[in-house]
Amino acid sequence: MFDFLHSAPPIWKNAGQIGLTYLLTLLIGWEREQEAHSAGLRTFPLVGMASCGFLLTLGANHDSGDQSRVLQGLITGIGFIGGGAILKEGSTVKGTATAASVWNAGVIGAAVAMEQYAVAIILALLNLFTLRALLPLKYRIDKKANIDSRD
Repeated sequence: MFDFLHSAPPIWKNAGQIGLTYLLTLLIGWEREQEAHSAGLRTFPLVGMASCGFLLTLGANHDSGDQSRVLQGLITGIGFIGGGAILKEGSTVKGTATAASVWNAGVIGAAVAMEQYAVAIILALLNLFTLRALLPLKYRIDKKANIDSRD
């Protein structure tokens, strides 16, 4: 799919991978920004690029143990960042979709760094679909729940 990156000099290959991560996560950040959520245009690309960058810094001569430790750290760290997007107001919890999307942005960056481009693209598209296309259904369910709770 991105065969041209394999033959490019390392600096251009890395720049291409970070650029692809930036574009994919910027789309998700744009969507969150349109909905005025706590994380948006700046947060998503930064999380994605950092995840990609951490794995790219291992270089070509890494073992699976190193990669595993970096991934474990990313999972923990991004979970912490995402946790900051979750707000509890009374009996209502808001921001869980944003937090999950932040986590997904990290996975997108990791997938690109690991040259799993199809996985990164599918994750970005499904994230956008879930946030945008399922929003009317969420509103309908929430509206019905509010009506039922008044009975």
